[in-house]
Amino acid sequence: MNASSFLWWQTGVIYQIYPRSFKDTTGNGVGDLEGVIQKLDYLSETLGVDAIWLSPFYPSPMADFGYDVADYTDVDPLFGDLETFDRLLKGAHRRHVRVIIDLVPNHSSDRHPWFIESRSTRDNPKRDWYIWADPQPDGSPPNNWLSVFGGSAWEWDEATGQYYLHSFLKEQPDLNWRNPEVRDAMFDVVRFWLERGVDGFRVDVAHYIMKDPYLRDNPDDPERARSIHRPMGDYDSQFHVHDSGHPDVHGIYRQFRQILDWYSDERPRFSVGEVHIFDWDEWARYYGEDLDELHMPFNFSLLNAPWDAQAVRKAVDDLEAALPKGGWPNYVLGNHDEPRLASRYGLPAARTAAMLLLTLRGTPTLYYGEEIGMTDVEIPPHRQQDPWVLETAKSGRDPYRTPMQWDAGPNAGFSPPHVDELWLPLADDYESVNVSAQLEDPTSMLQLYRRLLDYRRSKPSLQRGSYRPLDDVPRSCFVYVRSDVVEPPAADEPVVVALNFSDEERAISLPALGTGRVAVSTQLDRGGLIDLEDFALRPHEGIVVELVDH
Repeated sequence: MNASSFLWWQTGVIYQIYPRSFKDTTGNGVGDLEGVIQKLDYLSETLGVDAIWLSPFYPSPMADFGYDVADYTDVDPLFGDLETFDRLLKGAHRRHVRVIIDLVPNHSSDRHPWFIESRSTRDNPKRDWYIWADPQPDGSPPNNWLSVFGGSAWEWDEATGQYYLHSFLKEQPDLNWRNPEVRDAMFDVVRFWLERGVDGFRVDVAHYIMKDPYLRDNPDDPERARSIHRPMGDYDSQFHVHDSGHPDVHGIYRQFRQILDWYSDERPRFSVGEVHIFDWDEWARYYGEDLDELHMPFNFSLLNAPWDAQAVRKAVDDLEAALPKGGWPNYVLGNHDEPRLASRYGLPAARTAAMLLLTLRGTPTLYYGEEIGMTDVEIPPHRQQDPWVLETAKSGRDPYRTPMQWDAGPNAGFSPPHVDELWLPLADDYESVNVSAQLEDPTSMLQLYRRLLDYRRSKPSLQRGSYRPLDDVPRSCFVYVRSDVVEPPAADEPVVVALNFSDEERAISLPALGTGRVAVSTQLDRGGLIDLEDFALRPHEGIVVELVDH
């Protein structure tokens, strides 16, 4: 293996941008693509990420804030237009930042022209572009499938006397990927964006697109329903074996990959799939038997693991064991659907989590605002936007989608000062927790992320190296070695990452590793030589140590 065999999506860091919440330039309280353009220097120079992933910006009625797509090949005027997108793409590429966009293949908006035609009459040519079925004899839905957002996954259409399937909101009818015309149309969408120059796709709910062709009932899962304290009838009360993840899905992703590979002659293109599957063997199948499907299925194991050294190590080790030969790992600790790190674990542990994310083997994805320690924001009932809470009365995702906090000025620098109301409220602490203030504070979360990102770029062992966990350490600590794998052996020295998950000091002895030099500490006040035979980690401290005598 040599250095040139590693591609940008393996050695780089991906940064997720939720466009509504990143930067508003029009004064309507909602972020836009021009706002991303204005912050490209921040992304490329101040922070130093390698790629950005843009959540949906397509024309949409916004029933699910862009994940209900009404036109797959345009930009919603709320965010700009195709010319704005092209300028964003060129500006990012000029700064050597790749651009990944969301692809939403499972469902469209019910306002998409395809669905408007499909529901017009039973004999419309596009009727079979979506999943329609007759009622049961008593008029009830065709089967027991449930919507992720609550209730039946089937919506009755009075005009045509059939139900249509919606795995999410009723405004998001599922496309019928068993129809070759649908495949061709969606693959044309992929080509449209590749022709414009995008570097890859994050595939929304990638495993949902193929269902059981016989529409069989899902079996009940009462044990899980009881264990998570939710009433029967809710989504988690079933084994979802027929409404998603049918084996035929892999043929779709082989075709998808062929398109990406064809365009990769110019430069490497990339795909990562949102695959919420927690059976490792099943999850790993999305790489393809010959690594010919998705480049990576997203690995969400750390999102579901408690903040405990043994649980986190098990998640990492299980992933390493599950990877197919040649498969590349990845990690994510936050996104637009999950509580923020500082709220989940507390600020001290969030610093340790930053080091974990940026030093494990594989591609890390960083959610906007985590680099300054943004926390979940309590949203008053009259300001709630998320359809999840509006449809189901469950806690919604608004608290972790609030506007980026750029400075201490009006509207945190997110919107112009004259704007009276942002699409979601700001955190109360934005005057101190913001980019501008943290750039001036050498001990801040942002400076920690900058040091970690800069150091990661300088160390081949962290970008592409092997992973080896160490056993003889306190149970509240996770310690591992990263070593470059390029042959012949590179000049890059191995590094040790030692993380303390507890709120107490922990003594560690690694006599076989000799002497090291602390390159980065989560507490930013520690450096110089360290005797690895006898050292201590302070509460919630993490350190990266270069081995100089081993």
